[in-house]
Amino acid sequence: MLIKRQQNQILIFLFTVLFACSNTSSKNNSEKEPSNRESKPNIILLMNDDMGYECLSCNGSTSYKTPVLDDLAKTGMRFTNCFSQPLCTPSRVKIMTGKYNFKNYVDFGYLDKNQKTFGHVLQDAGYKTMIAGKWQLNGVQTEEAGFEDVKRPHKMGFDEYCLWWLTSKGSRYANPRIVENTKTIETTIDDYGPDIVSDYIIGFIERNQKKPFFVYYPMLLVHSPFQPTPDSPEWKSLETREEKDNKYFKDMVEYTDKVVEKINSKLKELGLAENTIFIFTGDNGTNSGIISQTINGEYPGGKGTLKDNGNHVPLVINWPAGGVKNSTNKELVEFSDFLPTFAEAANAKLPDDIDGKSFYNLLANKTYTPRESVFIHYYPNPQTISKRSGCFARTVEYKLYSSGQFFDIKNDKWEKKPLDINLLNDNQKEIYNQLKTEIDDKPIWDFNETHRVLKKNIDN
Repeated sequence: MLIKRQQNQILIFLFTVLFACSNTSSKNNSEKEPSNRESKPNIILLMNDDMGYECLSCNGSTSYKTPVLDDLAKTGMRFTNCFSQPLCTPSRVKIMTGKYNFKNYVDFGYLDKNQKTFGHVLQDAGYKTMIAGKWQLNGVQTEEAGFEDVKRPHKMGFDEYCLWWLTSKGSRYANPRIVENTKTIETTIDDYGPDIVSDYIIGFIERNQKKPFFVYYPMLLVHSPFQPTPDSPEWKSLETREEKDNKYFKDMVEYTDKVVEKINSKLKELGLAENTIFIFTGDNGTNSGIISQTINGEYPGGKGTLKDNGNHVPLVINWPAGGVKNSTNKELVEFSDFLPTFAEAANAKLPDDIDGKSFYNLLANKTYTPRESVFIHYYPNPQTISKRSGCFARTVEYKLYSSGQFFDIKNDKWEKKPLDINLLNDNQKEIYNQLKTEIDDKPIWDFNETHRVLKKNIDN
């Protein structure tokens, strides 16, 4: 009986030791691999193609309904002074590299393969990265060296991709030409490009939900041609499915909102929304053929121009863990600011020669030193009557071009009456001098000559 009691005591002791060791091991593993909510935030950047500030109903649109984006703004942050470049490739190069265009923009439809992107930065910080949507950066149109390289997105900082316009163009909407990780996928007239790429994003999120991830979604919508979406009655007939008409722009804006909901709903379903920085913006102003109605009246699209309707874009950011809700933020933000913001959120090392300013503290509800001005250098290449080179520096209310023209944007949105420099009040003089210094601190260039030198240096 005594021997049996001793055996039982030994078994109890061993069980207790094993249980304690198991708990310690589990605790140590938990400390080494914290839950996604406690670790670095996931980052999702959606950048719509040709959607200006005026297209969101939370920004005053009466032409379009965007309830999902409105709700993201209400439960997060809505920025009223975010500025892109006036055209797609200049914006993409700037937002991806954090640099002013005069440093690294070469040609339309091309990103210098030697540039370091936010994809690289976040990869180095331990993120799984992907890009889906519109690429247009291999230099297909100008047949840059290596334009047929299907591995280029991988080399530019993205572990996975699902892209339109990689090595050739084709349709982006019905029966699209899409390449997934070097392989062209088979599509039919019943397939819709925005659905294919958003489905891929959903799959990527599901596969990588246990680790920090970065999704860059340069959207296919709402760029021309303006055509029916799967929610349009005309989609049902093959005779009208690819019809082109400005009237479909409204459908495309509202389908954008639907795609946003699709991705955000998946985050909520997986319990990832709390610690995901979810961002929606546009790459430039709305197509000039589109005139929208707002609570302040008619608003024409201005894509390609240096006026506000060419580069004033929506910016909605939702990050519950950051603690900011129902905030309308009037601080200046521009496209070079995104890379340093992501780097700070991920505790990543910044590349050299970055021009942007992190606005991470705004998202994290911390003390923030505002930007004093925004600087835009724009060389569309090729230039056209509606797409002219130029540069400016601006505050929220005033704008100075390198040509010397100075505008009171608050009271002269369409820049019809430049201010007389000799008649400025003291406040205007101070702002004028501040902006002039901002411009004078940059290199003096002839736009055409600067482009030739930059292209030569990059090619070599």
